[in-house]
This record gives sequence, C-alpha cells and structure tokens, in this order.
Amino acid sequence: ALGAQRIPDPTTAGDFCRRFDGWKIHQLMEIFNRARIKVWQQQPEEFLEQAVIEGDGTMVETYGECKEGADFNYQGQYGYHPLVITLANTNEILYLLNRSGNRPSHERASGYFDRSIALCRRAGFRNIRLRGDTDFSQTEYLDGWDADGIKFVFGYDATENLYEAAECLELSAWRELQRRPRYEVKTTPRGRRENHKEQTVERRNYKNIKLEKEWIAEFLYRPTACKKEYRVVVVWKDLAEHKGQQKLWDLNRCFFYITNDWSISAEEVVFEANQRCNQENVIQQDKNGVHALKAPLDNLESNWAYMVIATLAWNLKAWAALLMPAEGRWKERHAAEKRALLRMDFVTFRHALINIPAQIVRSGRKLIYRLLGWNRWQPAFFRLLDQLNHPLRC
Repeated sequence: ALGAQRIPDPTTAGDFCRRFDGWKIHQLMEIFNRARIKVWQQQPEEFLEQAVIEGDGTMVETYGECKEGADFNYQGQYGYHPLVITLANTNEILYLLNRSGNRPSHERASGYFDRSIALCRRAGFRNIRLRGDTDFSQTEYLDGWDADGIKFVFGYDATENLYEAAECLELSAWRELQRRPRYEVKTTPRGRRENHKEQTVERRNYKNIKLEKEWIAEFLYRPTACKKEYRVVVVWKDLAEHKGQQKLWDLNRCFFYITNDWSISAEEVVFEANQRCNQENVIQQDKNGVHALKAPLDNLESNWAYMVIATLAWNLKAWAALLMPAEGRWKERHAAEKRALLRMDFVTFRHALINIPAQIVRSGRKLIYRLLGWNRWQPAFFRLLDQLNHPLRC
C-alpha cells in the first residue's frame, strides 16, 4: 500500500530517538501544534468560545537500572515523572515534558501553561481557563494570569489558616451542596441494587468512613505570593466513622478551591474543579491505550522524544473526530457519532477505524482497497475519508 520496498526494523527507534535533544523535541511539538491549529479552525464558531487547559504529572515506572535521569519518588517508585498538559475540550495532549522521577508534580508547569495559552490564542479561542489540583495552584503566577485575562480554578492546600477562616464564617454563609446526578435516566427509573461490599464491611467489623452531608461557602483570601485577593470556595464534608454497624465518632474535612471567576456560582466552581478528574482517564489512555508513557530507551531525552512521538497517535484520533463532518440531512446522528469518536478509548478506535481487514490490489496504475469486513463505524470511516480529500480552510 505504501509502495515501500522495506520497512525499518523497530529496533531503530532507539537510535532515532537518541538523536533528539530538548530544543529539537520542542520544535517537534510546535510542528504538531501547527497542524493542530488547522484542525481547530475547521470547527464551528462555538468551538472557539473557551479553551480549558489542564495540567498534571504522572509516574512512569521502569525496572531498568541503566536509564539516565530516572530516580525514586516519595513513594519509592523508580522511573520518570512526565508533566502532561491537555485540552479538556477534546482530550488532546498539547505539551509533554519528561522529568526525573523525584521532581514535584507542578515543576515547570507555569511555563507550559503559558505555551498552551499562546497556542490557544493563535488558534482564535476567545476565552481560556486553567484547571489543576492543589499542586498546581502556583500562587506566584496567579496575578499575572489574572491580569492577562486568564480564568483559573485550582485546588488549594487545606492549610491551618484556611481552616480557621472557614470556621469563622457565619452560619448563614453555609448552604448544603447539592450534587448533580451522575447521569440522566432515559427510561423508567429502577431501584438501587444491594451494596454487597457495604454488607461485607459491616459483617467483618471493618472501619468505614461514610459521607453524611456536604456544605459549601466562600470567602476572600490573598495568598502570600499574591498582591490581590481571590475567591476561595470551601466544601465542608460531614463524615462519620463506623466500625461494623456501630458509629464511632464524627469527622470533618474541608476541600478548598481558588478562582478568579466571579461569573459562576460556588457550586459551579466545585463542579468545574471536579471535572478535571477526566484528565486521569486521558493519561491512562496515553499509558495503556497508545503505550506512549513508557520508558523503553536509555536516557531522559530519548524517552521524552519517544513519549512525544507516540502521543501523536492519541492526538490523531482526536483530530479524526474533529474533522468528521456533521451536516446535512443526518446532522444530529453524525454529530452524535463525532462526540462518541472523540470520547472513544484508543483500543476501540483501533478496532473500529484502523484494524479493518482489507485486500490491496495493484491494477491499472492505481491501488484498490477492498474492505473484507464490516462494522458500524464504516459509514463514519468513509465520511472521514471524503473529508480528508478536501483542503483545510485556513
């Protein structure tokens, strides 16, 4: 199909990746981003309303003893600790930085947040929001992002002074937090199934912490490294510790979130922060679906190059979904397929649109691909093929 006489042996990947240094890897990511901008600019106008950028670190363990740059983290795991910056709108990975295993999760995150902000602005996004867990509430950069018009929602460490501020709030400042339903019931509601795990915990007299109620409030707070006050939303959890069926005592825990967005309610701030959990699924797909977050080579930079190159497979899946047309008579059905393809895990995507059995025939100076199997994604496959034959509008 490729017209190639031979295909390079996979072992040459190590020699190829060892030719990269940090500057060349950054150049490679910017080359990918130029193609990414072209894909984004094919989307409807509402797509560019807001970009939600998220950052997190993840541990890539290795048993190799001769890998330069690998180290132990605080849990005793040996390997590398990559920083992953993603776009929550499409689950794309924007930037990836490989680091030694003993580096903190937030190290150099501010610089890659700034790179991602510049990338999204070049593409034409009108609003940008940053999200991250407590490690990423880098207070020395909050004033700069706020002055630049960037919104952010970060988790914040539950320090003693914040607990004191929460306890000093008036009772009227608190209200019960009502969580959204996890999903919408489209048929007749059914009763809950028996919780056999809960029964086993009670029967064996294990300790169990149960959530009784959640309360929410907010107050103004100026972090030490900041020159202005920001909005802090606090979720107070009433917990009860049980042993078997006997209640031992009540517990209280607080979770704090810092934001400069005053246009949404306190509840929406919490839900916005909770949505960041989906980034864990993206990282797991990059680890186990694409197998990009691995360390098969011999030093930090060659493994970094390997991760960036292999991550392109995940981004190509997102770009394929974004380029899928949704118009005409079957617009709603095609839009639903587009959303499903964007959320699809990589293994399913590979079976649906890549591993299609085909016969390749060379005849009359042309190649003929005869598909030998059928699956329900083939109509989408052909629509995507037609779309790729058209030039991009940019």
